[in-house]
Amino acid sequence: MPLNPAMTAMSVAEICLWAALAFLFTKKGYQKRFPATGSYLVLHAVSGAFLLAVLHLESQPWGQSHHLGMVYFFGYFAMYIASAVLLFCVCIEVFRSALAAFPGISRLAIVIFRWAAVVSVIVSLTSISYVSQGLYVVADISYGLMRSVSVLELCLLAFLCLSMNALRLSPRDMSFGIALGFGIMVSSDFVISSWISHIASENDPVQYLCEAMLIGALGVWITYCLMPEQAPKPVLMPANSTIYRWNEIASALGHTGTKIAVQQPANSFFLSDVERVVEKVLARNMSSRESET
Repeated sequence: MPLNPAMTAMSVAEICLWAALAFLFTKKGYQKRFPATGSYLVLHAVSGAFLLAVLHLESQPWGQSHHLGMVYFFGYFAMYIASAVLLFCVCIEVFRSALAAFPGISRLAIVIFRWAAVVSVIVSLTSISYVSQGLYVVADISYGLMRSVSVLELCLLAFLCLSMNALRLSPRDMSFGIALGFGIMVSSDFVISSWISHIASENDPVQYLCEAMLIGALGVWITYCLMPEQAPKPVLMPANSTIYRWNEIASALGHTGTKIAVQQPANSFFLSDVERVVEKVLARNMSSRESET
């Protein structure tokens, strides 16, 4: 079913925002700090233009004879699965950036997050019915992965909001901006994956809501890219603070201490015995001379 003019205009605006955001993100140098996020932006900028062109051509009379509908189907869900995988990497990037001042907590938090991500993916995939679904199983797997990553992204945003003061994290920091934008965006994906059975077409009212949320998330990211970047400042805190002690404890976990290997001469034990014998002989001679005098 072809898109109506309103949805077409919103889709074109979304693609333009993806391209502008990818350009700004690379120009400001954030690609080096957040490589997975940069790859995510480029993926959506390219795939969005490709899928919109395929959808437009599929609505033409000759489009159905060239099976463009299947091209759109597999292209859309391939992009969807790739986005879900990149979002897991984005979460780790934001964790590392937000906890850069606390390397011990950062290392422990990333390990916990990876295990939580594995459990979330296993639960999502095992809850899918693989019996007599055909190609629709691809859609169920994609939406299951996106639901699991949506929950993780929302938990990450909640964690940053609650611990912002303790981590000395500024609301203007790019890591918080990325988490905020993804929090809005994955809410849209969570709505789609939850209401997919009730969406009749691309022009469904739910699609308008999700498209508006997506454009809002892109607007948040563009605003953060346009803001002047803050110079990094050292994090200063008292040595008796709770988070400092947690960081020290987390740094100590998994470390058994440094082992020092001391290399000794081949005949060290023999030489030490000889030295002791010589010292005893000298001491005995000295004592005998003193007794004679």
